[in-house]
Amino acid sequence: MTASGASFGAAIFDMDGLLVDSEPLWHEAEIEVLGDLGVPLGIQACRQTKGMFVNEAIAHWYDRYPWDGPDIDTVADLVVERVCGLVVARGTLQPGVGSTIELCRRHGLAMAVASSSQYRVIELVLEHFDLARHFLFAHSAEDEAFGKPHPAVFLTAASKLGVEPTACLVFEDAPAGVLAAKAACMRVIAVPEASERRLPAFAIADAVLGSLEEVDEALFERLEASLHAEFDPTTGG
Repeated sequence: MTASGASFGAAIFDMDGLLVDSEPLWHEAEIEVLGDLGVPLGIQACRQTKGMFVNEAIAHWYDRYPWDGPDIDTVADLVVERVCGLVVARGTLQPGVGSTIELCRRHGLAMAVASSSQYRVIELVLEHFDLARHFLFAHSAEDEAFGKPHPAVFLTAASKLGVEPTACLVFEDAPAGVLAAKAACMRVIAVPEASERRLPAFAIADAVLGSLEEVDEALFERLEASLHAEFDPTTGG
C-alpha cells in the first residue's frame, strides 16, 4: 500500500444521492413496499435510515412495526427490485458528477464507489449512466458485517485500492456516510440535501457543498494543504 503522506491517492464515491438523484426513488419504494405491510412510513421517516444498507433499514422498521408475512431479506429484495425499475424509468445524474470525476482523474486519483446499495443496484446505475468506466471497482456494504455508519465499507475500498485511509478523499451525501468516512480517518466532502444541511453529522465533514458543481481546484488544494499540515513534522502533525 502507498504510505500515508501529504497528498491524496484515491477518491471514493458514495452512489445514491451523490452520483445519482436516487434518494427520492428509494423513499418511494420503501413507502410503497413497507406501506403494504402496514408500516406507516413518510418521507421524513425514510430519512432516518438514509445511507444504511437496505437490509439494516428494513430491520429497523420491522423492529418498530413488526409485520406478519415476508421476512426482512425478502422485503429488502422487493424494495431493491422496485428501486431498480424506478432508476431506469426516472433516475437522473446529479449536477457536477462529470466535472468532479474529471478533476480527480487530472490529479491522478484512483477512483472507486463504496455504497450501501446491493451490487445489483450499483451495477445497474453505473452501467445505465455510463459511469462504470471511471471506477476501478465498486464495493458494497453487502460484503460487510455492518453497513454505514460503520467504516468497514470505506476501509475495505481503501485496502482494495492500495491506498492508506488517511490518503483517501470521500464524496458523500448522507449523515451515515459522513460518519463512516470520518471513522475511517478519511477526508470527506459532503453534499447534503438542503433540508439536512444542519444535521450534526455534517459538522465533522471537511467541506459541505450545495452540489458537486462546487468541487474545484481551490477546494482540492485546500484539502490537500490540510494533509500537508497534518503530516508536516515541522508543524507537530
